[in-house]
Amino acid sequence: MNHPAAAGPRRGSSRGPVTQDQRSARTRAALLAAAEAEFAAEGLSGARTDAIARTAGVNKAMLYYHFESKQALYEAVIDDHFREFNRQAMAVLESDGPAGQVLMQYVAMHFDFISSRHRYASLYQHLMMGGGGFMEKIVRRYFAPRAQAVDRLLARGQRTGEFRRTHRTHTSISIAALIVFYFSASKVMELLQQGADPYSKENLRLRKEEVMRFIQFALFNHPREDVP
Repeated sequence: MNHPAAAGPRRGSSRGPVTQDQRSARTRAALLAAAEAEFAAEGLSGARTDAIARTAGVNKAMLYYHFESKQALYEAVIDDHFREFNRQAMAVLESDGPAGQVLMQYVAMHFDFISSRHRYASLYQHLMMGGGGFMEKIVRRYFAPRAQAVDRLLARGQRTGEFRRTHRTHTSISIAALIVFYFSASKVMELLQQGADPYSKENLRLRKEEVMRFIQFALFNHPREDVP
């Protein structure tokens, strides 16, 4: 015969009650996701905190509990984005292997990161247009170490004879431009292609292949016809 205690909660269950820290983390994540959409569409000045709170499913008081101001929320969105991008980028750039192989892995990772986050280009443009101390902080914290890692990779590839001798700073800028411009100009691309979705699976595949092939034939001493 079963005792009543047997019907109670199982202490060994892997799923326990949601803790306050977990609820707080979920709320913060929901606010960041809602804020990313609002800031991408409206910029910092045009974004409305009541719209962000409503989309996140919380009241404005909860928004200001997690972030002291709209500016602080905006900075958290941008910082979270670039922190995750740098985490992935630096893992690739500092990996072992031939410089050319590592570079192509980085280009593919960069392209995939942006294409899976449709709001990246818009957020980036708002950040660049805003300028100021926060942009300078983002550049120092994320852009500078990544640019240095790309420069080291290009220098290594030039030493081993994989890459042509080029001005590394401008080569790095050209690589970034090839990846980013398509997304920054996605609305123009849509008009030029008579309404075709720049983010469709086929268009993204074609663009990614073209970027990787272009970089190989521009930079590599011995480019491959097949795109890795």
